[in-house]
Amino acid sequence: MSEKSPDRPGELRAGLRRRHMTMLAIGGAIGAGLFVGSGQVIRTAGPAAILSYAAAGLLVLFVLRALGEMVVARPVAGSLAEYARMALGPWAGFTIGWIYWYLYVILVGAEAVAGAAILASWVDLPQWLLAAALLTLMTCVNLVSVKSFGEFEFWFASIKVAAIVVFLVLGLLYVLGLWPDSPGGLHNLTAHGGLVPNGVTSVFSAIVAVMFAFGGTEIVTIAAAESAEPGRAVARATGNVLWRVALFYVFSIFLVVSILPWNDAKVLTSPFVSALDRLDVPAAGTVMQAVILTAVLSVLNSAIYVSSRMLHVLTRDGDAPAALTRISPRGVPVRAILLGTVAAWGAVVASYVSPDQVFKFLMNSIGTVLAFVYLAILLSELRLRRRLEREDPASLTYRMWLYPYLPWLCVLALGAVLVSMAFMHELRSQLFASLISLAAVAAIYPLRRRFGSRPPVTTPPPIHPH
Repeated sequence: MSEKSPDRPGELRAGLRRRHMTMLAIGGAIGAGLFVGSGQVIRTAGPAAILSYAAAGLLVLFVLRALGEMVVARPVAGSLAEYARMALGPWAGFTIGWIYWYLYVILVGAEAVAGAAILASWVDLPQWLLAAALLTLMTCVNLVSVKSFGEFEFWFASIKVAAIVVFLVLGLLYVLGLWPDSPGGLHNLTAHGGLVPNGVTSVFSAIVAVMFAFGGTEIVTIAAAESAEPGRAVARATGNVLWRVALFYVFSIFLVVSILPWNDAKVLTSPFVSALDRLDVPAAGTVMQAVILTAVLSVLNSAIYVSSRMLHVLTRDGDAPAALTRISPRGVPVRAILLGTVAAWGAVVASYVSPDQVFKFLMNSIGTVLAFVYLAILLSELRLRRRLEREDPASLTYRMWLYPYLPWLCVLALGAVLVSMAFMHELRSQLFASLISLAAVAAIYPLRRRFGSRPPVTTPPPIHPH
């Protein structure tokens, strides 16, 4: 596969190197949800949370494999929206592009608020001021250059990976009885109500929450547009999802529920800190808070990047104002970045002015958006695969497994997840709020067709020349 052509004025630049893409792919699988949100999953499923993470991880793996097939065969900038446009029509590209942008804009605001809450325990300043500082800092990082974004993400991801590896080593020593004062063994997996203490349905219920914890693993396909080796980077990144999920999520959760009783109150609030406390690791709480802050800043950095690139793609296709297409001399879509940041400020303000109503609705409204995006990816792959097999079979060098059966099985699984949410009291509000946000975006498309500019008649620019 050939290298990306030299950068030209007015275009995004290939500033991301192999090490950036590698750590972006690895770091995208490790968010604050692993360190904090896993407590809720353990409370729901008990030790069987291990099974929930494994099942959800496989589903995400299959989705990324389908996406990887399309990226390698037809590499285009803004892949998620473009493949929906190619396969399902302009309305799908418009809807998926804008709903994905909305997801990450709200996430920017939410992560700024979460980071401020952590900093507030160390810095005696108002949380809104700390949130503003974090949002401004990460916006500036993205405004400098894509290489600046990549460097920050490289080091953020390195810290997260190092923290998980240290935890895995210490936890394994404890379980094997090689840690001081460790009883060893796996008795906690079954000693408190069995492996599945809350019933088999709880495992499925936890899958719903776990699946959205994997959000971010697809970012590497967006970043491929600014990578020196897009095809290789995407194939390598999506191909390695399985071991990342198995190591960072499944094995770490296995160690947590092996070290501590699953129904321990401390496990529910901060599972990793509680496990390290059991091992008498000095300053475990402070160190883990610092790691969680790093994870929050990593998501904040990536969310600003992804939202701006998706908005840039929407402008290219005529689905957003043309004024937002402007690229700085350093190859950065400045106006797209700033618009996303301004929109994120709305979520930050709402978190302090109306936390129980407006902010809660905003968070619920993105709760299942990722499932809609995953469905679009799978349906796009099903249609584009047939077209490629007919028109350009040589481009299918990286294939989805068991086509078309596995993609359809994943579509049915995602459909089952969404339907099941309607019958779960704690998740029903997320589903309905997300459906409202999806319907609102879809309803705007007829207005875009009537009053918007015509989309370009040419095909989207490839990431590299064929």
